[in-house]
Amino acid sequence: MVGAKPRGPGMERSDLLKDNGKIFSTLGKIINNVADKNVKVCVVGNPANTNAYILAKNAPDINQRNITALTRLDHNRAIYQLAEKAGRDMADVNKMIIWGNHSTTQVPDITHATIGDDAAPGLVDEAWSQNDFIPKVAKRGAEVIAARGSSSAASAANGVVDHMRSWVLGTDEGDWVSMAVPSDGSYGIEEGLIYSYPVTCANGDYSIVQGLECSDFITAKMKESEAELQDERDTNSDLL
Repeated sequence: MVGAKPRGPGMERSDLLKDNGKIFSTLGKIINNVADKNVKVCVVGNPANTNAYILAKNAPDINQRNITALTRLDHNRAIYQLAEKAGRDMADVNKMIIWGNHSTTQVPDITHATIGDDAAPGLVDEAWSQNDFIPKVAKRGAEVIAARGSSSAASAANGVVDHMRSWVLGTDEGDWVSMAVPSDGSYGIEEGLIYSYPVTCANGDYSIVQGLECSDFITAKMKESEAELQDERDTNSDLL
């Protein structure tokens, strides 16, 4: 679902909330009326997580697990940034994580990432991962808009292809990907919010990776992103 008012120079995601919320409430009703009940939905139009949430609430007959939002673009950007910093190939990076909202509160997390046989945290400075890496990935969309005057549509399109390919065909053994999916309460996140988690995919379905240890720093960031999603949802309460 890409049909949303685009973000332009100087615009914050909050500027898009109301206008695009109305679009996605209408799209949800249409999907509910005409789509297969097990249709797979990937929302790209921003603010993607909340638009997916609004769409889901207006499509109650659709399998709610199948209404997702795109954070694979952020996942791909995070892999690039880590590989570049470590001087390694992107193809060697596994187990990257994007937690939370597709916004500047997202939490790119290299805690469990590997590069080849090496643990990623041992290859870069902790200060870099917290102070440079996270904001670089989170603000990359705005950086692209500032540089070229429009959003990174081609990169997003590539992210959609990756998102759907993993979902339908499965993730590689020993790896996972990031998808914004309805929270089941994992990691203390409010149930029902469309929240980005590390997932594995098989047989056309996904499973949230369980049992990962998160540092106090990462956990606090995750809760900040949850709070933003709660605020976005409440702002659009009239559309739910």
